[in-house]
Amino acid sequence: MVNDRLRADMATMLDGLGEQFRGIAELQKQRSLLTATVTACEKRIEVMVNADGVLIATKFADDVLDLSLEEIAANLTAAVQAAAAEVAARGRELMTPLLERRNALPKLSEIVEGAPDLGAMLPTAPAPPTTPPDPTRWPADDSAATGSRSMVADNDD
Repeated sequence: MVNDRLRADMATMLDGLGEQFRGIAELQKQRSLLTATVTACEKRIEVMVNADGVLIATKFADDVLDLSLEEIAANLTAAVQAAAAEVAARGRELMTPLLERRNALPKLSEIVEGAPDLGAMLPTAPAPPTTPPDPTRWPADDSAATGSRSMVADNDD
């Protein structure tokens, strides 16, 4: 009786796993096609990012130079961040049905008494910063070089 229940639970889990893999492959395909486009400064700046939030296109209107370079830089950065957030949200929406199916499957700890809940053991990554690092907090350079030097210098003096 216990073996029959265990076999049925394992069969359910394996069927669900196969369905998960097929769903993941389809979602990966759909996600890879996602893009997001955002405009800024009364449509003087337009950016497009891919599914990973990587900038893939930038367009400037003819009158973009009516803005200062600081305005262009700040608004370009904000537009790329907004587009990346939009595409990330759409990617999460794509994942919702798959996550609901996964959550409906029995956990290993429900099938095997005393087994750990592996999902609860997974660490979550911290969110990356959306602002540049504070240069006063950068590690000190202990090299023998004196003075500041461009990282893109074309010679080593």
